[in-house]
Amino acid sequence: MFDIKDIKEAFTVDEALKLLNENPDLRIIAGGTDVLVKIRDGKMADGELLSIHMIDELKTIELLEDETIKIGALATFSDIAHNDIIIERIPYLAEACLTPGGPQLRNAATVGGNVCNAAPSADSAPALFTLDATVEVASTEGYRQVPITEFYVGLGQVDMIPNEMVTAFYISKENYEGYVGHYYKYAMRNAMDIALSSCGVNVKLDDDFHMESIKACYGVASTTPIRVYKAEEEFTGKKLDEDTAKAFAKKALEELSPRDSWRASKEVRTQVLYEICVRSLLDCLEKKKGLVNA
Repeated sequence: MFDIKDIKEAFTVDEALKLLNENPDLRIIAGGTDVLVKIRDGKMADGELLSIHMIDELKTIELLEDETIKIGALATFSDIAHNDIIIERIPYLAEACLTPGGPQLRNAATVGGNVCNAAPSADSAPALFTLDATVEVASTEGYRQVPITEFYVGLGQVDMIPNEMVTAFYISKENYEGYVGHYYKYAMRNAMDIALSSCGVNVKLDDDFHMESIKACYGVASTTPIRVYKAEEEFTGKKLDEDTAKAFAKKALEELSPRDSWRASKEVRTQVLYEICVRSLLDCLEKKKGLVNA
């Protein structure tokens, strides 16, 4: 079933980087939920794999001294969704990580793999984009930090060279404190399905519900997840209500480029993208009202 030429296993980051440096043709496998499917479909035939599944240091979720949240690249969707640090400080991200597949997939799929696969439908991407997460990329030459909004460079492509690997994601306090967020995944089924379209919004509202900051990211609306910076800039400072939510969603469409496919037409996706943005913003408003009236 699986055409694999060779597989090596690393137990530390240094060991993994050494192996990658010696053989840049190695393809990293962690949870395997994307890689094994590609091998089965013949897209990675005769592959040479490097398993990093046993590197425990990449599985941790930590609150650093400055209250930046560090999420190891091997943290699974289940790890993130049920982690107390995430639930308390970024419940939006926890909720988003409960949307992919079913429990079996969420227990295996890692956030690093989901991002590095670079599919525009990745369920972790809209939340990470609107949290302005930073990606930590490592090689034998050292570590570098890349804003996730710059990490995707094309369909199925990220800003990495063959001897590099992603080790962690960082979310600073300034990008989550005081925000309320919501991720809306539209799919044909409620579970075990890839997003037809998706939208994540992260909004900082004052007690009168004016938007001090608004960030929105869409999935399956372009070749990569896409932030709508022009709409964000135009609506910052405005009061969030139903009319504003609809106006923002309409404005955001000008920055999107949904496509026709066998799963949905461009017209259907456009309407869906509008609707799920409106619903996500109104959900954030309701969450904020609950906090104000608590």
